[in-house]
Amino acid sequence: MPDRGSESPLYWPVASLIEAYREGRLSPVEVADEVLARIDRLNPSLHAYLVRFDDLTRRQAHEAEAAYRAGRALPLSGVPISIKDTFPLAGAVTTFGSVVHRHNFTQQDSGVVRRLRASGAVFTGKTNTAEFGQSATSDNRLGPEASNPWDTTRTLGGSSGGAAVSVAAGLASVALAADGGGSIRIPASFTGLLGFKPTYGLCPDEGGLPAMSDFVSPGPLARSAADARAFLGALLGRGMSRAGAGGGLRIAWCPRPEGRPVDPGVAATVSAAVASLETLGHEVVETALPLEGWNQAFGPLVLAEERRERGDLLHRFPDVLSDYVRKSLAAARTLTDDDIAAGRAAHRSYRARIAALFETWDAIATPATAVTAFPFGKRPKRIAGREVDWLWGAFPFAVPFNVSGNPAVSLPCGLADGLPVGLQLVMPLNGDERLLDLAEDVEEALAFDRSLMGDPAPRPAVEAAS
Repeated sequence: MPDRGSESPLYWPVASLIEAYREGRLSPVEVADEVLARIDRLNPSLHAYLVRFDDLTRRQAHEAEAAYRAGRALPLSGVPISIKDTFPLAGAVTTFGSVVHRHNFTQQDSGVVRRLRASGAVFTGKTNTAEFGQSATSDNRLGPEASNPWDTTRTLGGSSGGAAVSVAAGLASVALAADGGGSIRIPASFTGLLGFKPTYGLCPDEGGLPAMSDFVSPGPLARSAADARAFLGALLGRGMSRAGAGGGLRIAWCPRPEGRPVDPGVAATVSAAVASLETLGHEVVETALPLEGWNQAFGPLVLAEERRERGDLLHRFPDVLSDYVRKSLAAARTLTDDDIAAGRAAHRSYRARIAALFETWDAIATPATAVTAFPFGKRPKRIAGREVDWLWGAFPFAVPFNVSGNPAVSLPCGLADGLPVGLQLVMPLNGDERLLDLAEDVEEALAFDRSLMGDPAPRPAVEAAS
């Protein structure tokens, strides 16, 4: 591939990549060759991908090149996009992060994959994920957990961990992920990316994995709001342009939702970032919000679906399931019909309560996570001097908005102890485009320096000189 300086096109904004294709300065085939070479070099250490399909990658790249030459390029023609391995893809292995499905050749694309294929995207592979998407980390029994390129001894969260590293390390331009309890926004916060969870139901995934179905939204992990907008527009089948959020929004700033502890470094970094909202002309009011009660809906409804869809695995394959899946399925056995009915009632009540907040506020701001990325297998037991629960203590701030269904974004707002910190912004139901506009305004104001991570795959001197 011709030398274009130190920055790979895989780090370019999607709009710049497409412009270079249209002008003939760059070929989708060249970019596909580079992404496959980087995967060869990096995947053995970063474990971003569970499944590769190099032949499909090259075939789609050649189709994109022909489309540009013929003047019939599609919205994402030639753009390398990774697919979280919870999304079925025709003719490929779809493991759902589980040894149980390691030889599962799926025959049809799920709805979101079908729409991305129709948009001209180049699929780079299926990314590493927690088993059945059931953990906020990305460990499973198929192999090593995906590694955080900021510090490869640390987690990058989950369950869309492989999706995050594919973008952060330049192994894809954008990643298709899914967020049922923070699974896009947590990895975004831990890796310095923008993670966008659309309004519940905006992007249906027909034929997808049945898990967290009352709460999950497919969405992108990207380097910018503009890239997320291009991705979302392709899924929705319509162009989306930046309008700008404008000034004068009334924003509720909740530094410690539900009174939960936040690491001091994270708290200071997010607080400084929130000041940029005032600089942009918004009214920011620090306030406590009534966000408690989400788990009264989330817990029973998630477990009820796990029992319904995968309850038989507990006695059929107990030795190959992840510990957290076994525990979930065991807990699901104890649910009663009354528990499930109470969960559904709590869900309706919670959605109504959060919707009412937006009669007063235009947006909500919180930390995306309570800590930065922690070492593998060492979820924090204490944060800011207080004991926290193992399951949610490190990342309790995303899941309330899965239960409420609101669009939410995590965007990088600085570093704490050399690791990325995320700011979460939330808007009313169906306010997705305006939320992306606000996120883009904030990211421009903060100018997060992602180059501090360094390139995990610098080109060898001989290659760079060729």
